[in-house]
Amino acid sequence: MNGSLGPRILVIEDEESYRDSLRVLLTREGFRVALAGTGPEGVAAFVRLGADVVLLDLMLPGLSGAGVFKKIREQSDVPIIMVTAKDDQVDKIIGLELGADDYVTKPYSGRELVARIRSVLRRTAAIPADLTSEPERLEVSGLTLDPERLMLTQGGKTSPIPPKEFALLYLLAANAGRVIPRQMIIERVWGVDYFGDTKTLDVHIKRLRDRIEADPAKPALIKTVRGVGYSLEIVDR
Repeated sequence: MNGSLGPRILVIEDEESYRDSLRVLLTREGFRVALAGTGPEGVAAFVRLGADVVLLDLMLPGLSGAGVFKKIREQSDVPIIMVTAKDDQVDKIIGLELGADDYVTKPYSGRELVARIRSVLRRTAAIPADLTSEPERLEVSGLTLDPERLMLTQGGKTSPIPPKEFALLYLLAANAGRVIPRQMIIERVWGVDYFGDTKTLDVHIKRLRDRIEADPAKPALIKTVRGVGYSLEIVDR
């Protein structure tokens, strides 16, 4: 990531007391820390400094956490951990729909937060290696997957896919015709020490269906096997 330097954590948090305590905690744990107190400051800090992980509060002045998330995603697939002020199901759904890598609820323990950050860093480092250590294009059911460029070709149209979506689709395609259990998918794509909500998998499946299915409401390619997992059907195209 950054040679001998520790990973950079960008903390976008409007409460000064949280910012100060996080700076002390994360610096002590060997991370480099950048701080921002508003949404626009957070976007500017990311553009200027970059980050290995973004810790993003959902409630921010100037630009909401959701707005910051979307602006960062326009230019990077950096891991983002969302922070919510309360254990609110609506806030969790927002985080999942946006595609956050994980989320924590205030008040959180420093120990838990550091564990989650390290887990996200490990997962991020592992996924590209799994896909590109021995790149192999896959062609199945009218889909062509290029793991070197993270590109999908279907019906003559080629487009990039975010790394986690590509990792999920690649896993399904490499095992086309087989049902892959949910837990196995989570471990392969998100890592064995994933802390987040398992609904993240369902959100990513929905996104893939929106991309590749003629009718996402009646999927012909990615099938759900209730109580077990998912499979990519072998279809002659």
